[in-house]
Amino acid sequence: MSAAPHLETATPTACLALADGTVFYGVGFGATGTTTAELCFNTAMTGYQEIMTDPSYAGQVVTFTFPHIGNTGVTPEDDETGDPVAAGMVVKWDPTDPSNWRATDELTTWLTKRGRIGMGGIDTRRLTRAIRQQGAPHVAIAHDPEGNFDVEALVAQARAFSGLEGLDLAKEVTCAQSYNWNEMRWAWPDGYPTQTAPRHKVVALDFGAKRNILRCLASAGCEVTVLPATATAAEVLAHNPDGVFLSNGPGDPAATGEYAVPMIKEILAADLPVFGICLGHQMLALALGANTIKMNHGHHGANHPVKDNDTGKVEITSMNHGFAVDAQTLPAGVVETHVSLFDGSNCGIKMENRPVFSVQYHPEASPGPMDSYYLFERFAEAMDARK
Repeated sequence: MSAAPHLETATPTACLALADGTVFYGVGFGATGTTTAELCFNTAMTGYQEIMTDPSYAGQVVTFTFPHIGNTGVTPEDDETGDPVAAGMVVKWDPTDPSNWRATDELTTWLTKRGRIGMGGIDTRRLTRAIRQQGAPHVAIAHDPEGNFDVEALVAQARAFSGLEGLDLAKEVTCAQSYNWNEMRWAWPDGYPTQTAPRHKVVALDFGAKRNILRCLASAGCEVTVLPATATAAEVLAHNPDGVFLSNGPGDPAATGEYAVPMIKEILAADLPVFGICLGHQMLALALGANTIKMNHGHHGANHPVKDNDTGKVEITSMNHGFAVDAQTLPAGVVETHVSLFDGSNCGIKMENRPVFSVQYHPEASPGPMDSYYLFERFAEAMDARK
């Protein structure tokens, strides 16, 4: 089975091969070459640059269900990390010239400079249905301006991809050394202001942290020190923090948890406020005695309704995860605080009578747009109460 190339070209210049032998042809843009990864879909209508630079997408090619990708260009202000982390992108229409006053470059040029493959002219809705029905496939994506593709070799490469289960990717995307962060959330018309009067000292463990998470912590009054994923509890506590933050990140939480969970357990024993997001949420759950599971196709988008069990409030959230906490394995003393209204999966936990909590979704991504900012304030209030 194969999809037709873009109508404007007779020769396909990109090829997407799935491990089951399905092949899609289209128009390549960005870098040339071949890469293998897991394929996921994202339903967000905006934020393609933030998605491509979100470290949680390491080891994944992203297909966008929204067709208008590239129309706002790119700007360094919107990077969530220094370089794109997603392995590649698949879109319905070729990226158009940017039409936005903030744009400093075109998406295609940006991808080329950063070594990431793009592919257009694909029926992304059809591809998304296949992912939903069959699960996130392993793929090989290739871009060759001459249109020369060894399809059998590409399918073989897709089948040889190891997948994300059992894979620790946090070590690949974490910072090389510790650093301080004081930039706050973007505000019109000046951009990113600086936190000059912090009330709390927070250590953030970087398993693949997004910049806007750090900005939200700074905006909540935090002086943030970021440590690598492999930091020990002793290294964390040496900073004498008022609270500890566990960041988002890619890969299998059980694999990263081999070294992170013992550290988290020691932090919990120190009785500090702890707040986790995404991978941080999953590893906090592991440290508390719960299990995580690989999802069929995960949650990737900016329109996911989540219910707060404590208040009954429904938040519109941004999500990006292929693993989830198994709520049925939560131990005594740990309660489920948030659930997905799409499929009932776990989206948040907290310890009873302890300032320790986490969520599966991304409150910093602002899809609501401010539905979930209260979580950063809750973390700050927990640190206030401890003083």
